[in-house]
Amino acid sequence: MAAPDFWDNPDAAKETVQELKSMKAVVEPMRKVIDAADNLGAMVELLDEGDDAEVRAELEGGLTTLADQVNHVELFTLFAGEKDASNCYFNIQAGTGGADACDWAEMLLRLYMRYFERSDFDVDELAMRYGEVAGVQSCSLLVKGPYAYGQLSCETGVHRLIRISPFSAQGKRETSFASVDVQPELDVIEIEIDWDEEVREDTYRASGKGGQHVNKTSSAVRLTHTATGIVAQCQNERSQHKNRGTARKMLASRLYQMEQAKRDSEFSKIYSEKGQIGWGNAIRSYFLYPEQRVKDARTAVTTSDTQGVLDGDIQQFIDAELRRRASARHK
Repeated sequence: MAAPDFWDNPDAAKETVQELKSMKAVVEPMRKVIDAADNLGAMVELLDEGDDAEVRAELEGGLTTLADQVNHVELFTLFAGEKDASNCYFNIQAGTGGADACDWAEMLLRLYMRYFERSDFDVDELAMRYGEVAGVQSCSLLVKGPYAYGQLSCETGVHRLIRISPFSAQGKRETSFASVDVQPELDVIEIEIDWDEEVREDTYRASGKGGQHVNKTSSAVRLTHTATGIVAQCQNERSQHKNRGTARKMLASRLYQMEQAKRDSEFSKIYSEKGQIGWGNAIRSYFLYPEQRVKDARTAVTTSDTQGVLDGDIQQFIDAELRRRASARHK
């Protein structure tokens, strides 16, 4: 990276930078654990020479921190999937609940954007469809970062919100649903697709924010795989050609994941049940009324810090799901 001509090829340079970030994501936490253990070892030696209340207190605090650091490093051993280290396409779709569901989808989008920021992930908006009354009907993002797919695949499924509806004049309690779907970004197309015969292409004008050119030309591209009904769309680029290329990568990733799902009973179950974004399929419930709590149906992890969760503090749910998957693999 220090070479004078490193940025002469920007695409290749970005790949190298991404590879470095992936390596650092594994190496740096290990270095921190080793350094912390060495420091604590030195404290133990001091206590052997004579008890010191201040050193003992620092040692106890350091042990707690070290345990957290070890747990973080341990998570990297739980990434067993072939594509876990990849970037990913991250999609949110409003479900049952009308305006409340669209508002909930927008709340989820804000939650995950906060989480991406905490995790130092880069995010590109690929497509955004706004609700008729409020919120977001659907959105597609490209999330880039070390083990983005491995972590965010834990969020795949239906998310349920229970609250007093801001859209109800009677102040009634409403239940809203939105789904999260995640696919790995493929470096190359790994499945065969006849783009002329198997895929229908539609072009349209991008809606919402995006600049005058994006809104006034049919630069947005929607691809539909006719055999499966799977749809991929992209509108963030001014060029229809670039949007088509991104949409093709998204569609290929979704078809790839569907093939993987056929060989994986757990994901096959998710895909068969998630067709109805509504009752009975939620992986996590967010209760804002009458009590305040968030509960994950898969791992039973529960917290009363609903505001923290809505601000992106969801790592505990992801960690627990990674451990649950690892435990299931070893049975």
